[in-house]
Amino acid sequence: MRNRAFAALVPLAFATAAFAQQQQVVKPPIAVYWVSAATTSGLAAGGGGTAAMMGMMLGRGGGSAQRTLDLRLGSSQAASGAPQAQHDIPPGLNMGPSLPLLTPARAPAQPGERDLPGDMGQPKGRLLIFWGCGEKAGPGQPVVVDYAGLAAGQRPPNLAARRVAVPAGPMFGHNRSFGAWPNQQDSRPVPADGSLKGDHAVKANYAPEIRFTVDEQRDFMPGVALTSSATATGARQVRWGSVTGATGYFMTAFGSKEGSGDVVMWSSSAVQEMGGALMDYVPPNEVARLVRERVILPPQTNECTVPVEVLKAAEIPMLQFIAYGDELNVVHPPRPKDPKIAWEQQWAVKVRLKSTSMTPLADGMDMGAGAAEPRARGPREEARTPGAPGEAQQQQGEGSPVGQGVEILRGIFGR
Repeated sequence: MRNRAFAALVPLAFATAAFAQQQQVVKPPIAVYWVSAATTSGLAAGGGGTAAMMGMMLGRGGGSAQRTLDLRLGSSQAASGAPQAQHDIPPGLNMGPSLPLLTPARAPAQPGERDLPGDMGQPKGRLLIFWGCGEKAGPGQPVVVDYAGLAAGQRPPNLAARRVAVPAGPMFGHNRSFGAWPNQQDSRPVPADGSLKGDHAVKANYAPEIRFTVDEQRDFMPGVALTSSATATGARQVRWGSVTGATGYFMTAFGSKEGSGDVVMWSSSAVQEMGGALMDYVPPNEVARLVRERVILPPQTNECTVPVEVLKAAEIPMLQFIAYGDELNVVHPPRPKDPKIAWEQQWAVKVRLKSTSMTPLADGMDMGAGAAEPRARGPREEARTPGAPGEAQQQQGEGSPVGQGVEILRGIFGR
């Protein structure tokens, strides 16, 4: 028996050793460069706030589509002297020959990176969670979260939120060297007709030179044109035109009714999903997975009905919409085909895309995509932390019932 067992183990040992010898040595890139290109339509593009809302009520329409860029370079090398970096851009971007990538003097404030306010006092009210497209809310809805119970240490039952695998990009303080645009030196707006198509080069005294090309498929996405209308039951049917290049769609809505103490949250997911982490860039492979799981709407979808119960529980809820785009991922040098040769990466580039919109769910307040002059995102307007509803929080205000509800959710999920 011992001889037979030994004879069976010998081939396995040789196979394991051979497999180990074939494992390719992979060294991470010295420099990583992320280009985040967003198109924003609707109320968020118009700057939000009371003035934008009044303009809509007076028939002037919503904010027109805006294009924004967020450029970040991280490197494991130290700068030779004072850090210097620039992104040489294609002529079609209409922003001159290059954009400076500056190293901040200190870490910028990150929206969402704070705990629940200590002076919030005893929270009052409830959070009502709905999900799914349809005239009526599905069974088991709403899930009710009582703020007082949370304050007493009770974790609410029946809450579901999926983890979304989103890689971490370059960040000041995390990389040995870092540069970003827009910044305090240059925060020009991206022109309405600006295009990423063409050859790009990133040069820095703390990173290898980076060269890549953006094709039409990875250019800025078009704006989103949303319309909504009331149904016979009092629900709200939301429609949109197909967004070129979209890999999927997702919507959330927040609102409250004065005097009720309730905050209402709804998502377009067919299964229960909080949705906070989904209102930002999501990699195409994750979008495909979530489409299969009926969380994200397939790209051929062009309408979704917000249930009547949501509209009854909230006064003019604010709808957020996102169309996910494709990605460009380039690594230099390419991976050697021979596994015996180590893959020593010099740099990696990621170009990611999204198109978003925001509109109140009420008659006469549809938000379309236009082409007015956009603005650049300022140095403090960093990418939203996954889990934060982002623009909805800005519109509703942190001191409002919706803002309080957002803070409560962060406490629940540790985000």
